[in-house]
Amino acid sequence: MMRERTRLDRGVNGYLKVEREVDDTLSLAEMAEAEGDTDMLDEAQRTLDRIHAEVKERELESLLSGEADGNDTYLEVHAGSGGTEAQDWAEMLLRMYMRWAEQHGHKVEWLEESEGEGAGIKSATIRILGENAYGWLKTESGVHRLVRISPYDSAARRHTSFASVWVYPVIDDKIDVVVEDKWLRVDTYRSSGSGGQHVNKTDSAVRMTYQPPGDEPVVAAVQSERSQHQNRAKAMQMLKARLYEIELKKREAVTDAMNATKSDIGWGHQIRSYVLQPYQMVKDLRTGVETSQSDKVLDGDIDAFLQASLAERIKGADATADEARR
Repeated sequence: MMRERTRLDRGVNGYLKVEREVDDTLSLAEMAEAEGDTDMLDEAQRTLDRIHAEVKERELESLLSGEADGNDTYLEVHAGSGGTEAQDWAEMLLRMYMRWAEQHGHKVEWLEESEGEGAGIKSATIRILGENAYGWLKTESGVHRLVRISPYDSAARRHTSFASVWVYPVIDDKIDVVVEDKWLRVDTYRSSGSGGQHVNKTDSAVRMTYQPPGDEPVVAAVQSERSQHQNRAKAMQMLKARLYEIELKKREAVTDAMNATKSDIGWGHQIRSYVLQPYQMVKDLRTGVETSQSDKVLDGDIDAFLQASLAERIKGADATADEARR
């Protein structure tokens, strides 16, 4: 409740600030026009353009009203088939999201990583801490396709690689998720990857698998802490978050994204294509948004895609509601 009150207060204060800034800028523009000061008039126009962009972003943020949109988020990346190529792509994709988080002032915690064979990663899980982290990233779940000249192919041939992303919210103690022990399996193993000096010395890593009869298995693995007890606690938190996200999708009746992550990581299932050669292009296959600045996208500049997919999702939900009312 306190967090919601803080967000409401920030929204009201932000609106009042924008209103004052618009009034001040318009007054400045009128003065510049009366005095024939073109430099001041240009400055006023730039200010109004900036305010307009900020208002558009605030409009979109106001639509982040889902039950868990304001929460921190877990983000998993899994390499598709294809060995080194796909594993390298999975690492590039993970870096893209970490750069996006850093650019927005969010904190990133590393939780689990399975190193690739020779390069890249087979899989990794991070936690992104920041306001609306889940709300902004929730539409990123799905398969991402990369086309490029392979740096691992001596013949310099073009390769297509796939990796999947799964995003689900961090939940707090106020949300009760029941995990029945009889359907839970807990395994311990030695850590691998970027875990520090303790890696591979003790069986501190924990993997939990939860599978009631008839359901798909839900897995949570953590190896970021030195003690098995700490990893067990984090793994249980992650497991509950994933179970909550699955239930949330059911209640929101938007299970398409979740089902996509369970499909094969390959042709026909991708949500976005990234092309580096013979030309540069990134295109979201759900919204049609595209750009030729692939390098910027892979460096974390993905806001245009996030905004478009969120708006599309909201539009789809509104259409479904209208149909139901008929």
